[in-house]
Amino acid sequence: MTEHEMEQLSQAELIALVRAQAAQVAELTQLVAQLQAENAALRLKLEPGPKPPTTSRNSSQPPSRDQKRNRPSRTEGRRRGPPAGHAKFERAWVAQPDHIAVVKPEHCCACQTVLDNVAGQLVQAHQVLELPAAPARVLEVREYTVVCPGCGQVAHAEPPAGWERERQLGARLEATVVYYRQTQHLSYARTLATLRDLHGVTLSQGGIDQIMQRAGQAATQVVAALPAQIQQSAVVYSDETPCRVDGHTWWEWVFRSATAVLHQIRFDRSVDVIRAVLGTATVEVWVSDCYPAQLGAAAHAHQLCLAHQLRNLQAVVEQTPAALWPRAMQAVLRAGIHLHHQRAALSPPRWDQQRQRLERVCTWLLKRRLVEPNALRLQHRYQKHRASLFVFLQRTDVEPTNNVSERHLRPSVIHRKIIGCFRSEWGAHAYAALASVIDTAALTGRNAFQAILPLCGTPALPLPTQQ
Repeated sequence: MTEHEMEQLSQAELIALVRAQAAQVAELTQLVAQLQAENAALRLKLEPGPKPPTTSRNSSQPPSRDQKRNRPSRTEGRRRGPPAGHAKFERAWVAQPDHIAVVKPEHCCACQTVLDNVAGQLVQAHQVLELPAAPARVLEVREYTVVCPGCGQVAHAEPPAGWERERQLGARLEATVVYYRQTQHLSYARTLATLRDLHGVTLSQGGIDQIMQRAGQAATQVVAALPAQIQQSAVVYSDETPCRVDGHTWWEWVFRSATAVLHQIRFDRSVDVIRAVLGTATVEVWVSDCYPAQLGAAAHAHQLCLAHQLRNLQAVVEQTPAALWPRAMQAVLRAGIHLHHQRAALSPPRWDQQRQRLERVCTWLLKRRLVEPNALRLQHRYQKHRASLFVFLQRTDVEPTNNVSERHLRPSVIHRKIIGCFRSEWGAHAYAALASVIDTAALTGRNAFQAILPLCGTPALPLPTQQ
């Protein structure tokens, strides 16, 4: 608009023009600020500064890979030992010992009088816990046929359970081999050496393979009933970890409910593995990390593992120490975990008040305007999965993390580091089936050997009662 045209306008028209220009200036100012923020974010992304080292605090790296600091020199007067208030452990006194050794003097040390018939007084008693020598016992089965004197029929009898004709190794020996291989992660060579040194048993690697195959097949039959228990569970915890099978990368999955633990090793990391386990069932709550396949599980609600989120936020904190949002989000998640542990100590009204306040603060943080790209990425994640952050505050049977499933995978990671890989598919499937049987038995208080022994048959010892 020219100056002459502006002189022709009335006062009201000039005021309207100024207002329109002011609104346009404000809009352009906001656009410039937005473009400057995006430009700064792109500069940070294209020209990143030195990245902090990866540790177990800011990533999924195990603590064993963290750089260890030297312990400071012991200060004068510092006492080593258990912390203050640590309960002392003492071995319980056995009321009925297996053997009693009587220590009584035979002669008087002064006059050499014989003291055999003199009553003594008990002044001290202590117990020694010892392991007996455990050599394997060889049990021979001799079968006889008897001709009946009445009818001439040839009669024979079947060996008792544990002494079957096709059996060459007892159930307890086979269970011991499986225990060494599965839970103590012994290699073939170390298993053979342990059997030889402790039990006097000489086997071959092929013999150990046959034992593991039989135990794996028996465990597979038991595991066939576990998916149904997972499907009927209200809350399921799940996780997965890579493993090597016959020179290829496979994945070990674990599904944990209140009554069952199911391990599966599959050449697949997609949601199809979860769908094969759940079938047409839909669980109430699925607890996992933020992996898309896990979030695709059929569930009415999902609970994100907050331990993973705290580590991701810690990585942002270390990359941009001046950023306040990731620290505030960490504080909110930690407050939620703390409130979960304080549920029994707070009255229901007080607990609900704290929960609602936490939810409001979280919602406010997710609406904040951020510039730093890594923090913005996490904010978008939590905005998308807002309903999956605090499901554990709405239910008493849900935990804020999936650490319980990670603990079931930890022995597998140790096994992988020691043996290197599974050299065959049947070995991987046998390991997963045995792990499922052992971990499920642990939920009912049975130890690993008690879970393995029924898979190997009936023990031949103690000796059966003679008829």
